[in-house]
Amino acid sequence: MSDSSNRPLRSRQWFGREGKQGFYYRSWLKGLGLPHDMFDGRPVIGICNTWSELTPCNSSFRELAEHVKRGVYEAGGFPLEFPVMSLGETQVRPTAMLFRNLASMDVEESIRANPIDGVVLLMGCDKTTPSLLMGAASVDLPTIGVSGGPSLSGNWRGKPVGSGTGVIEMSEMVRAGTLSQEEFTEAEACMQRSKGSCMTMGTASTMASMVEALGMSLPENAAIPAVDSRRFRLAHLSGRRIVEMVREDLRMSKVLTRKAFANAIRANAAIGGSTNAVIHLLAIAGRLGVQLTLDDWDEIGSRLPCLVNLKPSGEYLMEDFYYAGGLPAVMREIADHLDLDALTVNGRTIGENIADAPCWNREVIRPVHQPLRAEAGIAVLRGNLAPDGAVVKPSAASPHLLKHRGRAVVFESIEEMKARIDDEALDIDETCVMVLKNCGPRGYPGMAEVGNMPLPPKLLRRGITDIVRISDARMSGTAYGTVVLHVSPEAAAGGPLALVREGDFIELDVEARRLHLDVDEAELARRRAEWTPPPAPTRGWAKVYVDHVQQAHLGADLDFLVGGSGDTVGRDSH
Repeated sequence: MSDSSNRPLRSRQWFGREGKQGFYYRSWLKGLGLPHDMFDGRPVIGICNTWSELTPCNSSFRELAEHVKRGVYEAGGFPLEFPVMSLGETQVRPTAMLFRNLASMDVEESIRANPIDGVVLLMGCDKTTPSLLMGAASVDLPTIGVSGGPSLSGNWRGKPVGSGTGVIEMSEMVRAGTLSQEEFTEAEACMQRSKGSCMTMGTASTMASMVEALGMSLPENAAIPAVDSRRFRLAHLSGRRIVEMVREDLRMSKVLTRKAFANAIRANAAIGGSTNAVIHLLAIAGRLGVQLTLDDWDEIGSRLPCLVNLKPSGEYLMEDFYYAGGLPAVMREIADHLDLDALTVNGRTIGENIADAPCWNREVIRPVHQPLRAEAGIAVLRGNLAPDGAVVKPSAASPHLLKHRGRAVVFESIEEMKARIDDEALDIDETCVMVLKNCGPRGYPGMAEVGNMPLPPKLLRRGITDIVRISDARMSGTAYGTVVLHVSPEAAAGGPLALVREGDFIELDVEARRLHLDVDEAELARRRAEWTPPPAPTRGWAKVYVDHVQQAHLGADLDFLVGGSGDTVGRDSH
């Protein structure tokens, strides 16, 4: 079967050659048992797979890839699966985010260097989704995303347990003395009881939703459970569709427009999505040259309501979300706020995809006039403590703390916080503001998910479950609380956060979008003159990362990766 588009297939630069070069390219692949007619002009589809036993969330991807291949073969394509660096949030130290940009380079160079006409991205755990999208965007071939899907709902002693969220809740109970260590251990297997990513609206589920909202996947991609046969059907159909996309030359840049990013920002508000989506979408946009800023998150999405009643903002889990109608139902509910003519990978617009989307459970997906939380989108804060911005997730915060002034309890590092937090002599009460420094992109390095600091046991025993916390770190999408994150510039880069001292007063006013340190400029100038940067890594990837990583408000990508390089093939070595 020959290609029907006017644009020559990229793979023909390899497989369409005569003589020695063509012999090289075809012969070694024929060693897989492939007949010669596989090289006759069929679109070559690369299946970019992040399967790894070190990434339990992606453990179904071997089977998922086989379903993609079926669809590719049916549509007349030639599927070739290849591995890339897999980032398991649950296992990788010091943080998977340190390696997001490295994984994106692996994806980019693997696609560009090989005879590939179109790409299917298999992604699940938190950082695999943005890293694959970033890398593929830098090459800009026809591309479709297939998320791995959430695990089945956790259940412990007849009660729902959500990934991450349940861990945080129960660990605080252990620290407060209201749950035994034996019970805590028992709950481990009850929380994660199938293959799949976190079944709360954590970062994995948020980013799967962003893939769908951006138009980069077929409808329903976000929420189908990993072990549901419909997840494999979606993979099969995606395999068929990518072959058509190659023939149509429907590249990522035609889908990932500013309209698409605006839709994703609005969808993130409606689902109560993770703050991590901010950094990831900024980085993806940067690879394509799409103008997207931190302020866009506030201007486009912050005043929208949260409609999805899922942990950590609500009470249900991703299985319930899928059965209720999933993301298409949510986007139909906020259709008046969307750019409905934004193109998607199935060749239809977002508006066409959601026009008839049903909702089957109004407890899980609320109507827009009866939201779970009003004006619950991610808010961007500024002030002398965060000149370049910080973020907070109101839907996961305590309403009474969204306007607050308190005394700072300061931790210079995560190690200091861990060493002091359980000390009964720690001078802290519920009116204080916990401040954590040196956990941003350069400071950790990698900007770990440590911003939702645990509360001191002496407060937990009094029934205090939330106080204001501020840092240059991130937090898991499964986490909750009045937590100000991504303070930029970070402390390790000499930002104002580095100058905060124990006993200073800090004002938080989310409605006014204000984060202010009550210290006069003369005193801050004196402190700045005394400040010295923390030691930086001296070798390996960590050094490259720290030397080139941008600040959080720019997406924490490496400065030399911003903007794509296209699909130009390198020199022929034969």
